[in-house]
Amino acid sequence: MKIGVIGCGYVGLSTGVLWAVLGHDVVFLDEDERQIATLRQGEVPFYERGLQEVLARYRARTTYACGWSEWDADVDVAIIAVGTPAQPDGSPNLSYLQAAVQAVGDHWQAGRGTVVLLKSTLPPGTNALVHRWLQERLQFRGLSDQVTVVSNPEFLREGDALTDVFYPQRIIVGVQSRAGESLLRDLYRPLLTGPDTAPAVLQRPPGYTRPELFVTTPINAELIKYAANAFLAMKISFMNEFANLAERMGADILDIATGIGMDSRIGPQFLQAGVGWGGSCFGKDAAAILHTAEEQGVQLSLVQATVEANDRQRQIVLEKLHRHVPALQGAVIGVLGLSFKPGTEDVRDAPSQTIVRALRAAGAQVQAYDPMAMRTFAEANPDLAVAYTAQAADCFAGADAVLLLTEWPVFAELPWADLRAHMRGDLLLDGRNAWQGLSLSQHGYVYEGMGRGKIG
Repeated sequence: MKIGVIGCGYVGLSTGVLWAVLGHDVVFLDEDERQIATLRQGEVPFYERGLQEVLARYRARTTYACGWSEWDADVDVAIIAVGTPAQPDGSPNLSYLQAAVQAVGDHWQAGRGTVVLLKSTLPPGTNALVHRWLQERLQFRGLSDQVTVVSNPEFLREGDALTDVFYPQRIIVGVQSRAGESLLRDLYRPLLTGPDTAPAVLQRPPGYTRPELFVTTPINAELIKYAANAFLAMKISFMNEFANLAERMGADILDIATGIGMDSRIGPQFLQAGVGWGGSCFGKDAAAILHTAEEQGVQLSLVQATVEANDRQRQIVLEKLHRHVPALQGAVIGVLGLSFKPGTEDVRDAPSQTIVRALRAAGAQVQAYDPMAMRTFAEANPDLAVAYTAQAADCFAGADAVLLLTEWPVFAELPWADLRAHMRGDLLLDGRNAWQGLSLSQHGYVYEGMGRGKIG
């Protein structure tokens, strides 16, 4: 088949490269000239593990269109993976989606039967809206083609997007027609029944079993995506609230998480207490579904509480710091980790943004290191005066305290005794519970974790 992908962000590129690996011809379209120029040079304009190598290997099956004048309308499937940024009221901005749909309609080949596949995370009811937009555009052009619009939400983790593309746990297809369902089954058949097709750069997850392709209605598929992200965010916020209680009562949240995670109904994933969640999905999607619920006159109290608990957790980190360093004016604070999680350069809604901004507002000097996200953090916060260091050890120089905000592996083992001698203070505030407090105290540090009332 010939497949077009509209939007060259991490969802669009990660999804599109799957089809190239499976033998299809793929054309990627984006209106960002610099983005397309970078891709044509064989580079990816952001970090996603393994993506650049796989795109390079399958270059013969991929082309890049800079704007709609270069779009190849002779495609079997048009995948829309454009951004839907949050608006002030929490609702997603659908203007990029509408523009893409209208452009698809303007370049529609009569009788071609192109299927439009929605990968962008979209509020419930958007599939029907896209169908209407496209049908109206074709009617305006005097075309009588019946259009098929399929909702096929992505469930990708930044940093592990290719693993999730080639080894999905489930494939959700929201469709109203047999033709759309049949085409999606044909597309995904290699992942459902065939031999392992993943590139060598990826490792098959231990115990992996083939996914189920679950066919449902478009509005169900749209709600599945929002419900999944809201539930995962809620698990983290739930553990953070219990971490605060455990700490007050002298308990250790790590043991508590281990104990409840042994229950197969709960499982061990997303039970890691810390400074809170961030990134491009959880916060934006929670705001969007809360807005939808409000429009429908429905209360999503648990989702609202999830967001509030997450915001509060960032303030708790600052409160912990204040207890040890009461006067932040002129204090030197080292920050290890700026991305919202390891394995990515993404700082969108990262806890580091809230915390570093609060530290600077209080008059503290901030010296920060991240193995991948210092450039993106600086670009996202051009008004923040931060000293970006060449290595993690430099964050300790003259510091009154050092905060761990992202648990990069490089931070796991540091020359603790040597670094302690270079600090002015003695506090290590472990916002991810990644360090062992007992061993650190032996080197003269005061260790503060999250929810770790007793760690001995």
